[in-house]
Amino acid sequence: MLNIILSILFLYLPFQVALNPIEGIDLASVRLIIPFIFLIWLLQGFKNKKIIISYNKTTLLILSFLFLSGFSLIMAMNIEWGIRKLLFLLSFFPLYFIVVTRKYAEAIFILKFLVWGAFLSAIIGIFQFFLQFIFGINKAIYIWSEVIIPFLGNSFSEAILENSSWLVNAGGHTLLRAIAFFPDPHMFSFYLGMSAPIALALYLKVKKNGNLYLISFFIILLANFLTFSRGGYLGIIIGLLFFGLLFFQKKYFQFKLNLPLKKNIYYNKYFFLSFLTIAFTIIIMTTANPIINRLYSSFDLTEGSNSERIEIWKKSLEVINKNPVLGVGLGNYALSIKPSAEYREPIYSHNLYMDIAVETGVFNAIIFISFLFFSISNLIKNLNKKNNIIYLGLASSLIVFTVHSIFETALFSVHILPLFILIIGLSNIKC
Repeated sequence: MLNIILSILFLYLPFQVALNPIEGIDLASVRLIIPFIFLIWLLQGFKNKKIIISYNKTTLLILSFLFLSGFSLIMAMNIEWGIRKLLFLLSFFPLYFIVVTRKYAEAIFILKFLVWGAFLSAIIGIFQFFLQFIFGINKAIYIWSEVIIPFLGNSFSEAILENSSWLVNAGGHTLLRAIAFFPDPHMFSFYLGMSAPIALALYLKVKKNGNLYLISFFIILLANFLTFSRGGYLGIIIGLLFFGLLFFQKKYFQFKLNLPLKKNIYYNKYFFLSFLTIAFTIIIMTTANPIINRLYSSFDLTEGSNSERIEIWKKSLEVINKNPVLGVGLGNYALSIKPSAEYREPIYSHNLYMDIAVETGVFNAIIFISFLFFSISNLIKNLNKKNNIIYLGLASSLIVFTVHSIFETALFSVHILPLFILIIGLSNIKC
């Protein structure tokens, strides 16, 4: 029963609606659903007189990260902002203790629902992107600004539209980026990028209806391209290169089946997937299009947004240098830069690791990087021991997150944090 609820949660994740309990406050429904699921898990444990808490390096590091995040509030100029961000973290991380107790078959069931949700969300994002070619860009923006209100909430929607990153200039063309029901294209790209390697792994692992996951993979990949998120591009490219470098080694697509290579299901899928990937890459890379222009602009340090991001990083490093131990307090970076800043004003480091260091201290950033490292390491160890491609998909997903986080901060996203916790938890399951 609990596993079905978890599966539905991850199917629902990209479509979650926002509640408005009080005027001016938007509450993502998933922030109530996850504590409710945790309560069910606890009650089941009490009923069975057995609550399993996984004691490992990742658990210790997560608890340390949460403790130091809370302890940093002693440095906060506005403690209310810090408490709000801390409560945000505390409402999601109980999910880890549930996920880490899942069995392998249960994990696969959850991942299938996750990919189906990502596939449907990608379809919506592609549809939304092409609205601009039917109604014109201004009309498309107006339509979608109305559509997203139930999913993001009234106040949050207004804040997003005031500081919108929905438009992009790519190759001299102004385009409305794919966002689906996400607040901005970068968070949508995070979600799609992390989901893509899992879809690919399911295609290679699942025998029945496996081709559906291959279709899902390419649809998710296309929608990710249409976000025009350069950090997302680099994340998915490096994540898939990581996937390919490990998978294309003979020992990973033989998987100890003791079959002649030509009769091996992974061998056949390898050639089919290789052909599609090469053809897809050649079409994208050799065609003059806004996507490839956007990708190439990532390496132009004189380009406007790139040079601006470098300046933002310099400011963050200055603040970190002045407050290396506990930072400026969780949720208070904006005030350290602009004392008159509003709560939803988008002032942050555009780098997750700097954001953690600047608000909660360098040591806490090291802790966060450590449990990322241990999670990826655990997944690779499981891949080597159990010869199971699913672990490679999960490890590649974390690689996508790790790389994209150099350019954006997704830790406080109601869409990305549950997905991140799911993968961290699955990296420690015993199966």
